[in-house]
Amino acid sequence: MAVSSISTRVVDQSAADLAAEHDSRLYNADLAPTVAAQRTWGTYNYIALWFSMSMEVTTYMLASSLIAGGMNWKQAILTILLGNLIVLVPMLLNAHAGAKYGIPFPVFVRASFGTRGANLPAMLRAFVACGWFGIQSWLGGQAIAAMIGVLWPQTAQMPLVLWASFLGFWLLNMYVVWRGVESIRFLQSFSAPFMLVMSLTLLFWMLHKAGGFGPMLSAPSHFHTTGSFLRFFFPSLTAMVGYWATLSLNIPDFTRYAKSQDSQIVGQAFGLPVAMVLYSFIGIACTSASEIIFGEPVWSPITLLGRFHQPFAALLALVALLIATLNVNIGANVVSPSNDFSNLAPGLISFRTGGLITGFLGLAMMPWKLMSSFGNYIFGWLIGYSGLLGPVAGIMVADYFLIRGTRLDTVSLYRRGGPYEYTRGINPRAIVALVGGVTVALIGLAVPSLRFLYDYAWFVGFFVAAASYYLLMQGYRTAASGVSGVVTQITSQE
Repeated sequence: MAVSSISTRVVDQSAADLAAEHDSRLYNADLAPTVAAQRTWGTYNYIALWFSMSMEVTTYMLASSLIAGGMNWKQAILTILLGNLIVLVPMLLNAHAGAKYGIPFPVFVRASFGTRGANLPAMLRAFVACGWFGIQSWLGGQAIAAMIGVLWPQTAQMPLVLWASFLGFWLLNMYVVWRGVESIRFLQSFSAPFMLVMSLTLLFWMLHKAGGFGPMLSAPSHFHTTGSFLRFFFPSLTAMVGYWATLSLNIPDFTRYAKSQDSQIVGQAFGLPVAMVLYSFIGIACTSASEIIFGEPVWSPITLLGRFHQPFAALLALVALLIATLNVNIGANVVSPSNDFSNLAPGLISFRTGGLITGFLGLAMMPWKLMSSFGNYIFGWLIGYSGLLGPVAGIMVADYFLIRGTRLDTVSLYRRGGPYEYTRGINPRAIVALVGGVTVALIGLAVPSLRFLYDYAWFVGFFVAAASYYLLMQGYRTAASGVSGVVTQITSQE
């Protein structure tokens, strides 16, 4: 239910108490719990968030890569829907603490890893976000290069144009970070609808060229046996889950602004699967049609738009793609890692500084290699990092629901020496569970006979780490669940 005027005063008073009692090494304004006046996000806002997040190039390419890998359109749609329904579960579980206590991910994870140990999962999450920042910047640079190619065709094969476009788009992102996220807020009101219109335009153009939906979706599966299909399906399903594995951890960064639990639960439960399936269908249909039109599946919309023979239409579509990429890059790949880096040294690293660190690390991760083929994208990048983040999600869920019963001492999350101090600020049991989960999830990369574990990297890491953590924490369960009920009541919102 909505927060009453009485509970509003209590939450705001609690925030004031926290400001007086915090440890400066663990607290700054960006990491502080949200107060009642900041709880403004309703169901529509979360639906809009997921539609905005989903309508961008990497979602299109996620779907189109399944077609390029051999699936037909029905197999691809079912794989995407199933993957998003699966990842919705940890998404909603980890979202609960953000909505209840108003805390961001790097603070929430202190409960399980310790006030200092929380830096490890926060850095894993930030590392992945830096990779995504680099990928989005590379795609934006490709879009700029494609626009230049439409206007001046003689530049189409010039590597210098592509690299200059990439660095130019990267600098634009850095400028927005320096000015602050508010400088791009005006784009969020129309970038997703604009991207949807342009995507539908591309769909209908491909529909016309392919001769209708019949031929467009008639491309058969390239898998002739159930075994060959399953060998591609299960890693692809893991990649679908891995695609949102990052936000399944740091979703408290967004749900801390929720008006109520119901608003974020309903908004996400509808917004995530519906937005992903609808937009993915455009990528699937266009890629299927490209195989009919060009004799090969073209999995990149940027490459596909470059084959338009109508310069104005191609230019308009590429501008829409560029705006959406900039919007998503700032919203999804700067906010969270900036908080994570800030958590390392709150007194020294501000949100702006964290954003700049994100940008430079994104360059260092060489996104042009990560996106060189659909195989590198799915089987290298998406599955690989899911093996790092799945164990973190498992530990967070096990700690918050099974060990603590959703009870947290919010004040102690911001100071040393309390129930989350463990051993000098680090919970060794969480570290052991994390290392065990990551090792089992990724061991298939080094041991060919165990490759199947890597194909299920997120699932393996999640359940191994969650079970290990739960067993290791049994000796501390009574103490962990005995947090003061008074503190819980005055710092939470049901």
